[in-house]
Amino acid sequence: MTTDCLFCRIARHEIPAEIVHEDDEILAFLDICPIRPGHTLVIPKQHFPYFEALPPEFAGAITRFGQRLATAMKCIYDVPRVAFLFTGTDIAHAHAHIVPMAAPGDITSRHYIVEEKVTFKTPPRRPAAELVETGEALRSALRETLAESVSS
Repeated sequence: MTTDCLFCRIARHEIPAEIVHEDDEILAFLDICPIRPGHTLVIPKQHFPYFEALPPEFAGAITRFGQRLATAMKCIYDVPRVAFLFTGTDIAHAHAHIVPMAAPGDITSRHYIVEEKVTFKTPPRRPAAELVETGEALRSALRETLAESVSS
């Protein structure tokens, strides 16, 4: 099934993206409006509109890669933890966000917010050169973590 979904078009390489990882099932690329540097989106290459429609084998592939990327991010960004969450509020294509957590509020819930009226804005779009540099750092760290896991 061919779709004009933005993420499907990225998966087909019709729209450029700073790709961090690609295999037969999934594609990981940098968010152009990151919460923090390194904020990566991981999608199944096949179109599934939402998380609940995602077959378990794809969810597993995304989670396994997310754990590997989180390990690399901790080394690159010197953060104590990395957030992993499936969302679907912006694009109806199942996807996970992997975000290095530099501050407790990087990923939060309304339950933690005191103010009644909260406004949100999209984080600023990052320059292409910055995304390329970030992508190179993450790909390099991923190669290192893969090499370490193979040698152990």
